[in-house]
Amino acid sequence: MAEKVKVLSVLKLSDEQLARLRAVSPVLEVAQITCKTPEDMLPLVGEPEILYTYHADFLPEQAPRLKWVQLSSAGADHLLDKPIMKSDIAITTASGIHAVPIAEYVFGSMLAFARRFPVTFALQQKHEWPKGRWAALLGAELRGATIGIIGYGSIGREIGRLAKAFGMRVLASKRNPTRRDDVGYRIPGAGDAQMQYVDGVFGPDQLQEMVSACDYVVVALPLTPETRGIVSESVIRAMKPTAYFVNISRGEVVDEEALIRALREGRIAGAGLDVFWQEPLPPDSPLYDLPNVILTPHIAATTAAYNDRATDLFVENLRRYLAGEPLLNLVDKTLGY
Repeated sequence: MAEKVKVLSVLKLSDEQLARLRAVSPVLEVAQITCKTPEDMLPLVGEPEILYTYHADFLPEQAPRLKWVQLSSAGADHLLDKPIMKSDIAITTASGIHAVPIAEYVFGSMLAFARRFPVTFALQQKHEWPKGRWAALLGAELRGATIGIIGYGSIGREIGRLAKAFGMRVLASKRNPTRRDDVGYRIPGAGDAQMQYVDGVFGPDQLQEMVSACDYVVVALPLTPETRGIVSESVIRAMKPTAYFVNISRGEVVDEEALIRALREGRIAGAGLDVFWQEPLPPDSPLYDLPNVILTPHIAATTAAYNDRATDLFVENLRRYLAGEPLLNLVDKTLGY
């Protein structure tokens, strides 16, 4: 009899989702012990060969049998300073499962701004039917507008696909503009595998040039030492005064103080922000009171389909692991994602 491969989930999966993991192979021994804190997980990491988790804050020697960690998150930035990043333990992310909900969120934010929904919601609360509403609430159309996507990974590619469906011109920035194929996990029918929807590709050193041509700028980058603060004050200053900015990646990739100044001074038209330098966003943050900002508390990826999609990815990676095939979304520890 083949030796069992022990798999431990410390996150809450349903019985049906756990059954799907077990159905991959009879050699798998799948257990679930949900942990509320990283500390709760420490006594458990000594046995499994495969771990499904968000946190991985332990010493490699505390997990002598562990060969692979499947993260529930798209990014691995929360592990950048952890010992596991210097170990031989394979780490894979859940990149790709967020593409649909986050891309839809981006367009929800853009459409809300374009059609003046924050203003109309405020009028609704005050029971007001404004005079001169045609001029006061004049909307914009996405069709014919230019969107710039900073970071053309799985999320960026689905944003690009939807943008093209809206009739937009699509510009994209990539760390390596010559690499066009998407080798990560993709939801069937989503994304832009060969960048067929992109009208122009720019490198990281061309951000100012790209954003200066855009009506909408969306940040979909992973957080790494190279991307921290990459949307600098000079990049923000290069944006059109009529442009709308959306960040659904990580707050630290943007100079938040420069963004606040630009919003206050009307140097850009508005922003939709789901992520921030400090989370939870402090109550005294000026962002709460800016009328040209739509805020949400880091929930762009959160829909009822999250765990089902995460299970889809984990199932495929378990199959690949047992077959000796390359894992999807394997973290390059030198790059941090």
